[in-house]
This record gives sequence, C-alpha cells and structure tokens, in this order.
Amino acid sequence: MEHEVFVPVPAEALRATLTDPARVARCVPGLQRDASADPEDASPAGRHVVGRFRLRVGGHTITYRGGLRIVERDGAITYEGEGTEARGKGAAEVSLTVVLTPAAEGTGLSFTGALTATGRLAEEPEEARDAARDRLLDAFVEAAAALAAEAAAEETAGEAVEEEAPGEQTPGDATSFGTGAFGGAGDAEAQAEPGTDADADAKMSGFADDVRHEPAAAPEFPAAKPAAEAAHARRTMIGRSAEEVDHAPPRGRYAPVPAPAPSGAGATLRWVAPAAALALASAVVVTRALRRRR
Repeated sequence: MEHEVFVPVPAEALRATLTDPARVARCVPGLQRDASADPEDASPAGRHVVGRFRLRVGGHTITYRGGLRIVERDGAITYEGEGTEARGKGAAEVSLTVVLTPAAEGTGLSFTGALTATGRLAEEPEEARDAARDRLLDAFVEAAAALAAEAAAEETAGEAVEEEAPGEQTPGDATSFGTGAFGGAGDAEAQAEPGTDADADAKMSGFADDVRHEPAAAPEFPAAKPAAEAAHARRTMIGRSAEEVDHAPPRGRYAPVPAPAPSGAGATLRWVAPAAALALASAVVVTRALRRRR
C-alpha cells in the first residue's frame, strides 16, 4: 500500500505532532483511547496508544480493541497496530511507515504499509478496503496538519513576545544625567578658576534658593444658588410652571371669549310672540261665531 500527500506545514512541527501519542489519538478518526492508558509511557519498542477503534468499511462498522505503537527509525515514523474484533473472532494487524520530505512551502508525506486481517474485514471486497484506507489516511493527515499548524503558530507567537520583552540593563548601559561631568580636563580647570562664571552661577543658585515660590491660586467658580432662587429664576426664564398651566385659566390672548349676556329685547320677544298668537286665535274664533249668527 502506498499513499502520498502534501501539507503546507513545516516538517519539524508536523513531526512533533505525528510522534506524540496524545495528538495521534486525536487525529485518527474513530479511535477512542482508554482513560487508564498513559500516552507518555515509552518503551524500547516505542510509545503506545491503547483503546477502541471503529472502522467503517463498505457500509459496515467493525470495532477493534487493541493498541498502536509509534516508533522512529532512520528519520521515518512507523505505526504498528494490532487489534481483535469486539464482536467476533477476527483480528487485524497493520504496519504503516511515514517519511517526511521538507519542501519550500510545506512538507510532503509518503505512506507505505501492509495490512493483515481475518474475520469481517477480510470478507469485504478489495475496493471497499482501499476506499476505507484512503479515506482514513486523508482524514488523519488533515487533522495532523491542523494540529501542527496550531502548535507552530503558538510557538511563533511565544518567540515574538520574548523578543519584544525588554532585556536587563547592566550598570554600564545606564546613562547618568545631572552630574555635569560632560567636559574634559580643560573644562575642569575652567570651573576651578576663581572669578569665573561658575562663581556667578553659584551666587545665582543661592539667590534662587531664597526665592519662595507661591502656589498658583485655584480658579474661583460662582457658588451654586439655593433651590428656591434657582426655581424662581427658572420660572422667570421659561414662564409659568406646569402646575399653573394645568390648574390656572389661560390669560392674555389665549383666554376664552365670554358668552354674550342675554339682552332685554330678546326676553320681551319670548313673551310677546305667544300672546300675539293667542290674540290672533281669539279673533278668528270670534269672527266665525259672528258669521254663524248672521
């Protein structure tokens, strides 16, 4: 059996992933490692991964119980696994060797190996076994490349943080300020001569010590007005308060127009009209009575 694939991951990071039992167990699809097994347990025969492995072949699922050994020989990584069927009498043994070839933009992986099986796996067609093998190897390489890329990114980030961290300063590296020892021997002699500018500077420095520096006055802000004055000012600025608007009648041009008072002529007409109607009716009755008598 031969299989080749290329991944865009550095060879060193990929090798560290492929030789770590814990990471290998995470990369193999269908492998469930036993909790009691120690992935760091190493022996002269290699490091071990013990657990259960479920293999999907031709529409069937076969479960094996066994172990996997990881051995490094001459720069190549060899996986030697064996297991027995959890439900049956079949068994399987596999030997897979991986050779890593560094490239400009990643790493090339070459797989070579052999499989010996009895039981249900041996009864499956060869095409089904080949398809299951290719699918298993592709998934394994994809998961290993993802873990290796993640580990490489974390390592690069750690190195960047270490480079950015400030180093320790030695006493010789520190720069001393305020000593005034910047000149040579000639400058020292000039400072030692009496009557030079150094004396004047000394006098000025002594005068400066006598000067008392007054602290700057804090800015004054107007005091806050009492609550009553503030309320009165607020009413003066914005007009009447909400209570006045709600309960007091409006004044000014917004005041309601009063209804006109009833006049005396209107009241007189109310009484005159019925009386006139009654008089007219009486006249009509009298007129008819007189006509009948005639």
